[in-house]
Amino acid sequence: MIKANQTASPLTRRQVLKGGSALGLGAMALRLSPAWAAPWGQTAAYPQGTEQGPNVSLAIRRESFPVAGQSARPISINGTSPGPLVRLREGQDAVLRVTNLLEEPTSIHWHGLILPPEMDGVPGVSFAGIAPGETFTYRFPVRQNGTYWYHSHSGLQEQLGHAGPLIIDAAEPEPFRYDREHVLLLTDWSFEDPATIFHNLKIGEGYYNFQERTVADFFADVERHGFADTAAQRAMWADMRMSSRDIADVTGSTYTYLMNGQSPSQNWTALFKPGETQRLRVINGSAMTYFDVRIPGLTMTVVAADGQPIQPVPVEEFRIGVAETYDVLVTPEANTAYTLFAESMDRSGYASGTLAPRLGMTAPIPVRRQIADRGMEAMGAHAGMDMSGMSDMQGMDHSAMQGMDNAKMPGMDHSAMQGMDHAKMPGMDHSTMQGMDHAKMPGMDHSSMQGMDRGHMADAASGRTDGMLPVGVAQPGSRLDQPGIGIDPGERRVLVYRDLKALRPWPDRRPPGRELELHLTGNMERYMWSFDGKKFSEVTGPIHFEKDERLRLILVNDTMMEHPIHLHGMWMELENGAGELIPRKHTLNVKPGERLSALITADAEGSWAFHCHLLYHMDAGMFRVVKVA
Repeated sequence: MIKANQTASPLTRRQVLKGGSALGLGAMALRLSPAWAAPWGQTAAYPQGTEQGPNVSLAIRRESFPVAGQSARPISINGTSPGPLVRLREGQDAVLRVTNLLEEPTSIHWHGLILPPEMDGVPGVSFAGIAPGETFTYRFPVRQNGTYWYHSHSGLQEQLGHAGPLIIDAAEPEPFRYDREHVLLLTDWSFEDPATIFHNLKIGEGYYNFQERTVADFFADVERHGFADTAAQRAMWADMRMSSRDIADVTGSTYTYLMNGQSPSQNWTALFKPGETQRLRVINGSAMTYFDVRIPGLTMTVVAADGQPIQPVPVEEFRIGVAETYDVLVTPEANTAYTLFAESMDRSGYASGTLAPRLGMTAPIPVRRQIADRGMEAMGAHAGMDMSGMSDMQGMDHSAMQGMDNAKMPGMDHSAMQGMDHAKMPGMDHSTMQGMDHAKMPGMDHSSMQGMDRGHMADAASGRTDGMLPVGVAQPGSRLDQPGIGIDPGERRVLVYRDLKALRPWPDRRPPGRELELHLTGNMERYMWSFDGKKFSEVTGPIHFEKDERLRLILVNDTMMEHPIHLHGMWMELENGAGELIPRKHTLNVKPGERLSALITADAEGSWAFHCHLLYHMDAGMFRVVKVA
């Protein structure tokens, strides 16, 4: 989205004025200077303008201007939607004055920043929100660097364009060099009111899914897999009251996918000179959409994840979950245009732009991929698992399970395990245990509990699963080496979580003193989302972390959908098998049927939000408060 009188040029008048003094350096001087010392090159490629810190003023209002060529009324920040690039510097004390010119309360959350809880911007947690007509001043020390973003944490305002990029320049030279940078903020825009979208999802979670299977698909599957297995899988999905093509709750049937506020037809263009290394700061600021990002003809080297530097990983494609950020380096040698292509995970649409040596150039849009079908991997089945007996499920009698009384399982009080001291178990590398086959542990028959939503036992007892993992089939495990549904890893080199390695060990090397396991749960038929079977409105208190403790957080996805889980105020160190070099992240994508873990140092006293970053999942109940005391 851009203002009506603003051109699509990647260089705005404001940026020209700010960069004027740097022009005297000359092109040669810029190319010889390290990128961290060249602010002119850094600020030249975000069309909504830049607000340079440490003192920044932001005004939030509703305005009328075109979106993708149609009239709209988004939320704007300083006259643009998405908002301007806020640029701070490590070591500064930031002062950000936010004025609310809306007719409703608003807020800004500085996503991924480590700061005092009252400055985090989540109404009802440690902050009251910003009332209409009021100005709130955020003040906090900037003690990190990298690529982040900001957005509203009030109602469904994110869906209306209330978001923008946040870049923090490093105080010291970064471990990689580049000549020029570009910000790629990916968003999903709908001309429907967000409340209407949420209402439609409540009516039917498949309301926006127009890519259901057809009779032709059935016969194609029969030809590939045989009639019995095809019929068995169809029956299984029907029993779960879910389609195997429920990949995204909200799709391109209502969404227009945007890159820096512009639709593919507007051809947002990032300029380069052949032989220059470009830093692309990719931010998924969408409400509900996962994107698969590639630049046909170029290799991307991933150098940072969620703002934190990692050991370089060359890839041809990466999936970016909602709220994640990745920094990549590319060096186009040819004097030609390249397509910046971000395809939605459900293949219902895409955002795109152009990387080119001159304005007005274009490159072909890649051949679009067809929507994939969720298979056994979404139920926790491990790669290589023998599913040849699936045809035997066709006549399976589930009736014996309907009256199962889980309350009569003596000794199964898992709540007492949360405080278990695993630190006394020397040498245990839990990163290798996530895919463990528990079925081989004598005396531990979990077969009747696998995938069960513990908060909705009544549904399980009545034979309903409503999109939960099918009882008795799944064993959630590690899928860190899998890119996710709809991507063929044999087609091109794709980034996976297993690839992420920090440049150096993090300061806190203590083993965890305890483990906390949380299940991601939901009822898709009623569009209810939760942790451990309880919506936020049903919980009686916060999750407690002890001040300065070291703990292991285990996330188990019992649903058939992806969930990007975000913890405010603290880092999550993803246990991905990298030993001392496990990566830090502020948002973890948990695939269907996946179990993953992260180490946390609870050094941030106060109350913090913890939630799924899919906007409508959060609003439907997948939200908790973590209290550190």
